[in-house]
Amino acid sequence: MKTPWKVLPASPLLFFLVLHTSASSAYNDPPTVGDTSSQACIGCVLVVSVIEQLAQVHNSTAQAAMERLCSYLPEKLFLKTTCYLVTHIFGSDIIKLLSADMNADVVCHTLAFCKQNAGQPSCHLYALPKAPWKYTLKKARHIIRKSQNLKYPRSDSDICSFPFLTKICQEIKSAIQNSVPFKDADADKYSVFPTLRGYHWRGRDCNDQDKMVYPGRRPVNWDAQQDSNCNGIWGVDPKDGIPYEKKFCEGSQPRGIILLGDSAGAHFHIAPEWMTAAQMSLRSFLSLPTALSDEFNWPHLSGATGFLDSTTRIKEDSIYLRLRKRNRCNHRDYQNISKNGASSQNLEKFIESLSRNQLLDQPAIVIYAMIGNDVCNEHTDPVPKMTIPEQLYSKVTQTLKHLNSHLPNGSHVVFYGLANGTFLWDHLHDRYHPLGQLNKDVTYAQLYSFLSCLQVNPCQGWMSANKTLRTLTSERAAQLSSTLKKIASLEKFTNFNLFYMDFTLQEIVEEWQRRGGQPWELIEPVDGFHPSEVTLLLLADQFWKKMQHQWPEVLGKENPFNLQIEQVFGDQGGH
Repeated sequence: MKTPWKVLPASPLLFFLVLHTSASSAYNDPPTVGDTSSQACIGCVLVVSVIEQLAQVHNSTAQAAMERLCSYLPEKLFLKTTCYLVTHIFGSDIIKLLSADMNADVVCHTLAFCKQNAGQPSCHLYALPKAPWKYTLKKARHIIRKSQNLKYPRSDSDICSFPFLTKICQEIKSAIQNSVPFKDADADKYSVFPTLRGYHWRGRDCNDQDKMVYPGRRPVNWDAQQDSNCNGIWGVDPKDGIPYEKKFCEGSQPRGIILLGDSAGAHFHIAPEWMTAAQMSLRSFLSLPTALSDEFNWPHLSGATGFLDSTTRIKEDSIYLRLRKRNRCNHRDYQNISKNGASSQNLEKFIESLSRNQLLDQPAIVIYAMIGNDVCNEHTDPVPKMTIPEQLYSKVTQTLKHLNSHLPNGSHVVFYGLANGTFLWDHLHDRYHPLGQLNKDVTYAQLYSFLSCLQVNPCQGWMSANKTLRTLTSERAAQLSSTLKKIASLEKFTNFNLFYMDFTLQEIVEEWQRRGGQPWELIEPVDGFHPSEVTLLLLADQFWKKMQHQWPEVLGKENPFNLQIEQVFGDQGGH
């Protein structure tokens, strides 16, 4: 599940650039001219579509719709300011073209945000105009023939060049590239700040001035004087003089949860209300600054390490919250080491961000869940670029050797197999995308085709009308899953046991249908690619039940002192 960070999407015209192209190529690849041009095209088409639909919903002019969109955006990260700036530059031309009944595709080609290279097809999200395409473009260009705005750069521009955005860009890019908290005074890889790889991603630090104090470590002198492991349990019981950590946690087999994953594990999510005109209001974009600072991921709501209550109608908890409930000594011991665009082939570039000390820290459950990017890529012919079993075996064993040199003895590593993405086309292709629901004019099949035309389809192998290609992609995914299963059965390591479990999406579908849900609800509605929050929580439930029934040693014992811990320490300082 790929989401490279190539530009800061800080304006309404540009923040949508990462919605799908952010999933188009490996996160660490430098942007090419074609990549950037495609991002500009997608961003333009999406935002012009929203403007057009806001005008339709509110029976207003395009100018009023643009002003309404800007008014909805928060001040944080200069979103509102940048919106008005971009509107000032391009607004008059957009208004003229929309007033002439040109759709978003035509508007963006006319303004040169979308370009048609010689010999290449014209990429469009909507159905082509009734009039010939060249005639329509010629007519549109005539309308803005006197415009001065065409002098502004498009695909090669970088919004981070705005002076007031430079610092923000640097902060976000640094956090993303290094996969460690940007705000971390003691450099222990834990933070008191939520985003920019802070405690949304790993347990909150309780002393950011002391690098020997952080979640997941073994307590210093049973934490009689201070909370050295940030689990909120410290001090001495005045009744008997015994440290609470010793009384409540000794012998309880504390352990943390660490996810090595891709954007699915990080819970990549674009809120539908950000582009659904009929639902848009002042409240719609309140979460946008946080989402931007978390790379459009929501790890604090993920199935592995989420610590907030679910935003869905189901009550299942994340794996971390279940571990915490099982043993409250595990409080705050979670790490989501997931990366947009991660696969077996590039994990080595950010696995160093994992924090575990063999001598000082508690054991951990490590979940390896690279569920798609070894077979997903944006190439027109994706098969040659897919990972082969031999490559997977080599890279995964390198990862395991690294883990063996860092994880405390008594840890466990659980492999997830790859997903079978044929589900995407089968259940979504003829449904309307959020952008097409108002006028019934954009299906997921059209979206996939648009992204493929721009060569930024995040998974050409599965998000395609080509059934043969979808089958080949699933066959390769099954081969790689079998390879992971083989590694789990053959390889042995001194500091952890290895386990393997299938990514059984079909079981999730059946469970969701038993609850009255529809299969398409299991996929993120905006990108049409990532598993939804519901899916991630049902997977967490599936994981937990399998551990309980087959490998209970992975979870550790249930702490008999949980009630006493809650009575003395309440929420243990929260998250």
